Amino acid sequence: MESWPGVIERYGALIDLPPEAPPITLLEGGTPLVPAPRLAAELGADALYVKFEGLNPSGSFKDRGMTVAVSEALHRGARAIVCASTGNTAASAAAYAARAGVSCLVLVPQGKVAAGKLAGAIAYGAQVVQVEGSFDDALRLVREVSQRAPLALVNSINPYRLEGQKTAAFEICDALGRAPDWLALPVGNAGNITAYWMGFRLYHDQRRTGLPRLLGVQAAGAAPLVLGHAVDHPETVATAIRIGRPARGEQALEAAEESDGCIISVPDEAILAAQRDLAGEGLWVEPASAAGLAGMRAQVQAGRLSLRGKSVVCVCTGHGLKDPDIITSSFPAPRLIPPTMAALRDLLGL
Repeated sequence: MESWPGVIERYGALIDLPPEAPPITLLEGGTPLVPAPRLAAELGADALYVKFEGLNPSGSFKDRGMTVAVSEALHRGARAIVCASTGNTAASAAAYAARAGVSCLVLVPQGKVAAGKLAGAIAYGAQVVQVEGSFDDALRLVREVSQRAPLALVNSINPYRLEGQKTAAFEICDALGRAPDWLALPVGNAGNITAYWMGFRLYHDQRRTGLPRLLGVQAAGAAPLVLGHAVDHPETVATAIRIGRPARGEQALEAAEESDGCIISVPDEAILAAQRDLAGEGLWVEPASAAGLAGMRAQVQAGRLSLRGKSVVCVCTGHGLKDPDIITSSFPAPRLIPPTMAALRDLLGL
């Protein structure tokens, strides 16, 4: 069986990366497109699939872009990388910096990063610094410092990040034989929806795979693209998209419009319900990952969208282990019984 080579090796001819740049890879990509038949039936879709990006090496879709961004940075001679993060970018940047043998500086908003993500960045050896402020404050700082010091900035404002992330669109088309009718995904800093649209357009131009309509979904407490203005103090349980000033906001809106799609917002309660329903299909994702399904459900239930005869892909961007506290804090501790068969029989009512 041929092993998966990583996105640069697999799709290098379609990625804008200097050909002489040696790939810094953890064999990212190649994530499964999982059928979710019960959710498809609920929404009235012909088929619904989950692109489970939580199975990337550091547990999120960020690895697709990071392999390209770090490869390009090292090709330019960078010996250190820097990023701001709500968590997933931090873990991914730290992992690829470790792989490359360079240092990594990560700025995160104080107290706003899920434990699983913060632990990942620390485990990979990054220098993690908390900022008294939001992600947007942290991003402003790293943008400034990268202009004054020899640090390669690897946030999604780096165009090589999008070059890597667009490969997920290629994989979806390869798996289905064409583009889906709808693609639903969360929107935070807005790089991913921009990258998917880049990928679908490129594949369609070269292979006539068709184009999907895009449904970008923000959390109601962090929905600048829906409100039409920045959000100074974004708040949502979906920490990965708790961003009030998306760096790729204008491009995201253009992608949604060009695809005849839209960007909407949903409340946290809908996101958590979608997270539970995905777990019911055997897929545990972090809260932000469930935003795409929550948004698609909201559109169908409101009568704004019919999925009859349509194929849908919901992009789930990160694994549930990224943010386990959401689950453990919502349910009581497992029941404790003595180590006896009598106690187990009583529990089971036997």
